[in-house]
Amino acid sequence: MRGSRRPAIFFGFRPWRDYVPRWFPDRDCKVVSSKPRDMLRGGWPLRLLLYRSPEVYVWGFKYPPFLKSFCRCLRIPFYHVEDGFVRSVSLGAQRSPPASLIIDSRTLHYDARSASDLENTLQTYDFAADRALMERADRCIRMLLDLRVSKYNLGKRVSLDALLGPKTKRRVLVIGQVETDASIAFGCDRAVTNNDLVRLAASENPNAQIIYKPHPEVLYGTRSGVSDPAEVADICEMLKEDIAPADALEGIDHVYTITSLMGFEALLRGIPVTCYGMPFYAGWGVTSDHAANARRNRCLMIQEIFAAAYLLHSQYFCIDTAAPVALERIIRSLAIKSGTATGVEAGAN
Repeated sequence: MRGSRRPAIFFGFRPWRDYVPRWFPDRDCKVVSSKPRDMLRGGWPLRLLLYRSPEVYVWGFKYPPFLKSFCRCLRIPFYHVEDGFVRSVSLGAQRSPPASLIIDSRTLHYDARSASDLENTLQTYDFAADRALMERADRCIRMLLDLRVSKYNLGKRVSLDALLGPKTKRRVLVIGQVETDASIAFGCDRAVTNNDLVRLAASENPNAQIIYKPHPEVLYGTRSGVSDPAEVADICEMLKEDIAPADALEGIDHVYTITSLMGFEALLRGIPVTCYGMPFYAGWGVTSDHAANARRNRCLMIQEIFAAAYLLHSQYFCIDTAAPVALERIIRSLAIKSGTATGVEAGAN
């Protein structure tokens, strides 16, 4: 049986090596190190020549550049893999496995330097003709909002009013990110820090209350920041504990982000969003953009972007067994595990 499956070599998947065979049950999977020294010692990538019709999968950008060039020269299929948009209850840095993956044959969805499979779909797909897809997208969006499910689902449930006092003026939420993250490195055409974003939001909204939400991994200490929040403490209110995205977005009038997915979650709630960088959802007419992308010259609706990203280009896996499942089941499962849904809500179709 094993010999009848196509060989697939996975680089950069060491944290998830036990999950890979369950994510790709129709492949003969081999997980190897992506470090150049280990690859050369192990005879990679030349060992690929020993396999019949192999495929190569890499996690994020955790691979040496020569690997992709080698595969292109020999016409070996090469795929980028990254966390999906509805991921888990805990953080990836805490070794919580993802409940969704995005697999792209061109580049990662957050790499604005060139077109990904997702970007090409957004540029060309006839969403109006696919009524079933759009109806499903509407249902899934409603589920996400009703059950308060996000990418990560571990923040504290508390209202901004309880933390900051009653709302007396416009509230502008600044979404902090891990400043060394690849989504910033490949999604921005110039250097930027979270503090830069706070200052931008304050300068463009002089009469608003500026609220700064640091990234959960920075708050939990699993990743380090670059800028010092104390330097902008005089122009913003900083949330010093991890607040669940649904609660942090409640009552917000505008969101500022570099490339964070939370910006898209704000759009799903009808909140205007300003992007400093070029995440997958920017450049289509639904955001106010400080960057430009000449390739993205089509106007889309938020529901269409959701349909492409969350339904057409994401794969979902059972949290407990890693077996393939539908997005609807993942939303319900994460709602139950994070405690954001009642039994009635979680069981609803």
